[in-house]
Amino acid sequence: MFTIESIGVNYNERKNPKDDYWGEVISEIKLDKTLDVSCLDGIESFSHLEIIYLFHLVQEEDIQYSSRHPRNNKEYPKVGIFAQRGKNRPNRIGVTIVELISKEGNSLLVKGLDAIDGTPIVDIKPVMKEFLPKGDIKQPQWATELMTNYWE
Repeated sequence: MFTIESIGVNYNERKNPKDDYWGEVISEIKLDKTLDVSCLDGIESFSHLEIIYLFHLVQEEDIQYSSRHPRNNKEYPKVGIFAQRGKNRPNRIGVTIVELISKEGNSLLVKGLDAIDGTPIVDIKPVMKEFLPKGDIKQPQWATELMTNYWE
Protein backbone atom coordinates (compact mmCIF):
# COMPACT_ATOMS: atom_id res chain seq x y z
CA MET A 1 0.00 0.00 0.00
CA PHE A 2 1.13 3.54 -0.63
CA THR A 3 -0.17 7.06 -0.15
CA ILE A 4 -0.31 9.87 -2.66
CA GLU A 5 -0.46 13.37 -1.25
CA SER A 6 -2.05 16.29 -3.03
CA ILE A 7 0.46 18.95 -4.11
CA GLY A 8 -2.19 21.57 -4.82
CA VAL A 9 -5.75 22.35 -5.81
CA ASN A 10 -7.45 23.28 -9.07
CA TYR A 11 -9.73 26.34 -9.14
CA ASN A 12 -12.09 27.24 -11.99
CA GLU A 13 -15.74 28.05 -12.76
CA ARG A 14 -16.79 24.41 -13.36
CA LYS A 15 -18.44 23.29 -10.13
CA ASN A 16 -19.99 20.03 -11.38
CA PRO A 17 -18.62 17.23 -13.55
CA LYS A 18 -19.70 17.56 -17.19
CA ASP A 19 -18.72 15.46 -20.15
CA ASP A 20 -18.01 18.17 -22.73
CA TYR A 21 -16.83 21.71 -23.49
CA TRP A 22 -13.54 21.78 -21.59
CA GLY A 23 -11.35 23.41 -24.25
CA GLU A 24 -11.80 27.02 -23.17
CA VAL A 25 -11.85 26.41 -19.41
CA ILE A 26 -9.19 28.48 -17.64
CA SER A 27 -7.98 27.02 -14.33
CA GLU A 28 -5.65 28.19 -11.61
CA ILE A 29 -3.60 25.48 -9.98
CA LYS A 30 -2.43 26.66 -6.57
CA LEU A 31 0.36 24.60 -5.07
CA ASP A 32 0.32 23.74 -1.41
CA LYS A 33 2.11 26.38 0.67
CA THR A 34 4.34 23.69 2.19
CA LEU A 35 6.07 23.30 -1.19
CA ASP A 36 8.98 25.59 -1.93
CA VAL A 37 7.98 27.91 -4.78
CA SER A 38 11.25 27.01 -6.53
CA CYS A 39 9.69 23.66 -7.50
CA LEU A 40 8.16 25.60 -10.42
CA ASP A 41 11.43 27.19 -11.58
CA GLY A 42 11.78 26.87 -15.35
CA ILE A 43 8.24 25.60 -15.95
CA GLU A 44 7.33 28.71 -17.95
CA SER A 45 9.76 27.61 -20.68
CA PHE A 46 7.25 24.85 -21.59
CA SER A 47 4.07 25.51 -23.57
CA HIS A 48 2.17 22.52 -22.19
CA LEU A 49 1.97 20.58 -18.95
CA GLU A 50 0.62 17.18 -18.02
CA ILE A 51 -1.60 17.43 -14.96
CA ILE A 52 -2.32 14.37 -12.82
CA TYR A 53 -5.30 14.75 -10.51
CA LEU A 54 -7.89 12.85 -8.50
CA PHE A 55 -11.56 12.38 -9.32
CA HIS A 56 -12.25 13.23 -5.69
CA LEU A 57 -16.06 13.21 -5.91
CA VAL A 58 -16.32 9.64 -7.24
CA GLN A 59 -17.74 7.44 -4.50
CA GLU A 60 -16.47 3.91 -3.83
CA GLU A 61 -19.80 2.40 -4.88
CA ASP A 62 -19.52 4.14 -8.28
CA ILE A 63 -16.16 2.60 -9.19
CA GLN A 64 -16.46 0.48 -12.33
CA TYR A 65 -14.50 -2.74 -12.53
CA SER A 66 -16.28 -4.37 -15.47
CA SER A 67 -17.03 -3.33 -19.02
CA ARG A 68 -19.75 -0.83 -19.85
CA HIS A 69 -21.00 1.37 -22.66
CA PRO A 70 -19.02 4.67 -22.58
CA ARG A 71 -21.29 7.45 -21.27
CA ASN A 72 -23.94 4.72 -20.95
CA ASN A 73 -24.61 5.12 -24.67
CA LYS A 74 -25.89 1.75 -25.97
CA GLU A 75 -24.74 2.72 -29.48
CA TYR A 76 -21.14 2.43 -28.27
CA PRO A 77 -19.68 -1.03 -27.63
CA LYS A 78 -19.14 -2.28 -24.10
CA VAL A 79 -15.50 -1.73 -23.19
CA GLY A 80 -13.51 -2.06 -19.98
CA ILE A 81 -12.71 0.94 -17.80
CA PHE A 82 -9.07 0.74 -18.98
CA ALA A 83 -10.24 1.08 -22.60
CA GLN A 84 -11.92 4.42 -21.89
CA ARG A 85 -11.17 7.59 -19.98
CA GLY A 86 -14.19 7.67 -17.65
CA LYS A 87 -13.89 9.11 -14.15
CA ASN A 88 -15.17 6.06 -12.24
CA ARG A 89 -11.77 4.35 -12.34
CA PRO A 90 -10.41 2.06 -9.61
CA ASN A 91 -7.79 4.61 -8.46
CA ARG A 92 -9.76 7.71 -9.51
CA ILE A 93 -6.73 9.19 -11.31
CA GLY A 94 -7.15 11.67 -14.16
CA VAL A 95 -4.47 12.90 -16.56
CA THR A 96 -4.73 15.80 -19.00
CA ILE A 97 -2.33 17.80 -21.14
CA VAL A 98 -3.02 21.53 -20.78
CA GLU A 99 -1.67 24.75 -22.20
CA LEU A 100 0.36 26.79 -19.72
CA ILE A 101 -0.75 30.42 -19.80
CA SER A 102 1.34 31.83 -16.97
CA LYS A 103 3.09 31.22 -13.67
CA GLU A 104 2.93 33.56 -10.71
CA GLY A 105 4.39 32.58 -7.36
CA ASN A 106 2.99 29.18 -6.41
CA SER A 107 0.17 29.33 -8.99
CA LEU A 108 -0.17 28.20 -12.59
CA LEU A 109 -2.81 29.49 -14.97
CA VAL A 110 -3.69 26.78 -17.50
CA LYS A 111 -6.18 26.23 -20.31
CA GLY A 112 -8.09 23.02 -21.01
CA LEU A 113 -7.89 21.20 -17.68
CA ASP A 114 -10.91 18.89 -17.52
CA ALA A 115 -11.13 18.91 -13.73
CA ILE A 116 -13.74 20.68 -11.65
CA ASP A 117 -13.19 23.39 -9.05
CA GLY A 118 -11.58 22.00 -5.90
CA THR A 119 -9.93 19.01 -7.60
CA PRO A 120 -6.77 17.80 -5.82
CA ILE A 121 -3.68 17.93 -8.03
CA VAL A 122 -1.18 15.12 -7.40
CA ASP A 123 1.56 15.88 -9.95
CA ILE A 124 2.62 18.23 -12.74
CA LYS A 125 4.99 17.30 -15.54
CA PRO A 126 6.23 19.33 -18.50
CA VAL A 127 5.19 18.00 -21.90
CA MET A 128 8.21 17.15 -24.02
CA LYS A 129 7.62 16.21 -27.64
CA GLU A 130 9.91 13.21 -27.26
CA PHE A 131 7.35 11.66 -24.87
CA LEU A 132 4.46 12.13 -27.30
CA PRO A 133 3.44 9.22 -29.54
CA LYS A 134 5.41 8.60 -32.69
CA GLY A 135 3.38 8.04 -35.84
CA ASP A 136 -0.36 7.79 -36.23
CA ILE A 137 -2.68 7.23 -33.29
CA LYS A 138 -5.29 4.49 -33.67
CA GLN A 139 -8.67 4.65 -31.94
CA PRO A 140 -12.16 3.27 -32.57
CA GLN A 141 -14.85 5.38 -34.25
CA TRP A 142 -16.98 5.50 -31.08
CA ALA A 143 -14.12 7.28 -29.27
CA THR A 144 -13.87 9.89 -32.03
CA GLU A 145 -17.63 10.46 -31.84
CA LEU A 146 -17.61 10.64 -28.04
CA MET A 147 -14.89 13.33 -28.12
CA THR A 148 -16.61 15.53 -30.75
CA ASN A 149 -17.55 18.31 -28.27
CA TYR A 150 -15.13 17.54 -25.46
CA TRP A 151 -12.58 20.28 -26.24
CA GLU A 152 -14.93 22.87 -27.75
